[in-house]
Amino acid sequence: MSHSLDLFPIGNCAASALIDRAGHYVWSCAPRVDGDPFLSNLLSGVDSTDEAAQGVWAVDVEDTAQVRQAYLRNTPILRTEITDKAGARLEIIDFAPRYRQFGRVYRPLAFFRIVRPLAGTPHVRIRLRPTANWGGSICERTMGSNHLRYMGGETTIRLTTDAPVSHIAEERLFRLEEPVTMFLGPDEGFEADITTTAERMQRETAAYWRGWVRTLSVPLEWQEVSIRAAITLKLCAYEETGAIVAALTTSIPEHAESGRNWDYRYCWLRDAYYVVQALNRLGAADILENYLAYLRNLVDRQKGGHMQPVYGVGLEPALTERIAEHLPGYRGMGPVRIGNQAHEHMQHDVYGQVILSTVQAFFDERLLRAATLEDFRALEPVGERAFELHDKPDASLWEFRGREAVHTYSAVMCWAACDRLGNAAAKLGLNERAHYWNDRADIIRQAIESRAWNPGLGRYSATFDGDGMDASLLQLVEVRFADAQSPRMQATIRAVEKELRRGPYMLRYAVPDDFGEPKTAFNICTFWLIEALHLSGRTDEARALFEEMLGRRTAAGLLSEDIAFEGGELWGNYPQTYSLVGLINCASLLSKPWTSVR
Repeated sequence: MSHSLDLFPIGNCAASALIDRAGHYVWSCAPRVDGDPFLSNLLSGVDSTDEAAQGVWAVDVEDTAQVRQAYLRNTPILRTEITDKAGARLEIIDFAPRYRQFGRVYRPLAFFRIVRPLAGTPHVRIRLRPTANWGGSICERTMGSNHLRYMGGETTIRLTTDAPVSHIAEERLFRLEEPVTMFLGPDEGFEADITTTAERMQRETAAYWRGWVRTLSVPLEWQEVSIRAAITLKLCAYEETGAIVAALTTSIPEHAESGRNWDYRYCWLRDAYYVVQALNRLGAADILENYLAYLRNLVDRQKGGHMQPVYGVGLEPALTERIAEHLPGYRGMGPVRIGNQAHEHMQHDVYGQVILSTVQAFFDERLLRAATLEDFRALEPVGERAFELHDKPDASLWEFRGREAVHTYSAVMCWAACDRLGNAAAKLGLNERAHYWNDRADIIRQAIESRAWNPGLGRYSATFDGDGMDASLLQLVEVRFADAQSPRMQATIRAVEKELRRGPYMLRYAVPDDFGEPKTAFNICTFWLIEALHLSGRTDEARALFEEMLGRRTAAGLLSEDIAFEGGELWGNYPQTYSLVGLINCASLLSKPWTSVR
């Protein structure tokens, strides 16, 4: 068996991990989501069930016959049930604690595993083999009476357990006659009864997540789809600072042997905008409000100057890209990259996404902190940058590394920056500033309508004065630049579908880039097509295509970034926030209304 992306994420907005279909942890980083993976098996090239596997936390059952997995309802708490060939059964409950206490949220960098016998006497072996230095070394271990310490990485971690410690240290096969509880977390003493504490924390964690889900305004149809996507988007938030990462992994190839292996464990302002926009559709204001604090800090630091497309979860501007030489990569397909060169790129759409994310705070009375005149003044220099750069070349949202052009999507986002500042100014009663920004938006609109429209082809082009095709043209409707029913947009939607659709899936673009021709479809682009079809009056087609995409989700109900044309195998980093955004947006758009049943 080789690695696949059929993985279950668990987490608490500080810690996160991925668990495979055998019930083994195969990925987790410390001390943050972008840190050294102490559980690095996913990128080791060696399957988690292999005797030689490192970077894994496994509960192996002798003579396994069947494994069943599912989240506990409306939570990221995973239950794995394993049956052996003699009919003995056990369950494993995996979760990262998260609940409110002492007026704040408790979310340690820690995980619980509760292993309970259900029938007969299963024989189990526990393998905890953390790595350090990006797979370059095995963690050094010391042993106490009820714990094991693992040292050598960025963070020393401790396993506390009520199981015989030597059973775990020596990886002995033993009879599971009583429940076993394990707590993997900081190098601190566990000053409580571990079993009762684990059970209490599981109850409180489940109550927290179910309470959060109850606040969501989900569509009538596809409720479980929307809820699972929303919970997982929340797991991609780094709550301490408000950052939202694009995915929990690095270097899962966009397709086999492609070299398109990127580190997505950082906060792209574009991706984060799409996340908060999707969660807003469900009424989840908490992540938006926390992310706006992250944005305000970034805007203050830049003082009206250049905004990068991506930053670290701790607001770090430098994400220097390098290769992890000791990790072979997913299925042995390297390289494994740490950092991302995109922090050096000019991507002008980012100015629009800063303002698009923020403008709601000028209107939304639910928020704990309403946007102020001071916030508006801080955003105006961002708008000035958008106006200045709307017709200047950039690397585009697709982050081309070898070429630049004036990209229509970037120009439209610069228009949106000025347009939304006009809205905010009007709300604040600043009529002169509203006129100022509306005039600037009109100037950009005229440039787009004259230079991005290709009269010879009868459609919008991906670049000014060009003839290229790009799926991001479908977003002209989403940001209200164009009406889906307008002749220009109708012609563009038809052209995008004709040139970029491959069966049920969509390409970003069809021309070769720095790495050759694309070999997989980009999932968010398929969701953009679904939205465009619906808004064009082709709702039956849109629903059929949406159902096709739902059938491609993992057992956890999630998607990665890319999908193969043939066979529908998932590729790219996982779980990918763009793709989860697509699930939520399309479910909300296509669902029958609640008024149809009540």
